Amino acid sequence: MPKFDANGLLSAVVTDSGSGQVLMVAFMDQAALDATIATGKAHFHSRSRGRLWMKGESSGHVLEVQEILVDCDQDALVLKAVPKGPTCHTNARSCFYRRLEDGSLVQLGD
Repeated sequence: MPKFDANGLLSAVVTDSGSGQVLMVAFMDQAALDATIATGKAHFHSRSRGRLWMKGESSGHVLEVQEILVDCDQDALVLKAVPKGPTCHTNARSCFYRRLEDGSLVQLGD
């Protein structure tokens, strides 16, 4: 089973289940993992809000989780998901929409 850190959290990398593109990275606690498993929609622990939140609860851009992978140390997850709209709060498809190049951030094309 997944092993949570001293704060009760672990890292979760979300990828597009079709393309494999990395969409976002967030933290999960036991409640977020349980809610994700129960609903099939990605839930996370918001450190800034101090509470459980479902991705897309306000935007409607939910992540439908198809598979959950656990790493060899059992302290990180990969969620393979189908995004229902942009994943990033900036309205980008992925939170990883910039590349570090020659000391600057360069926006990637879709």
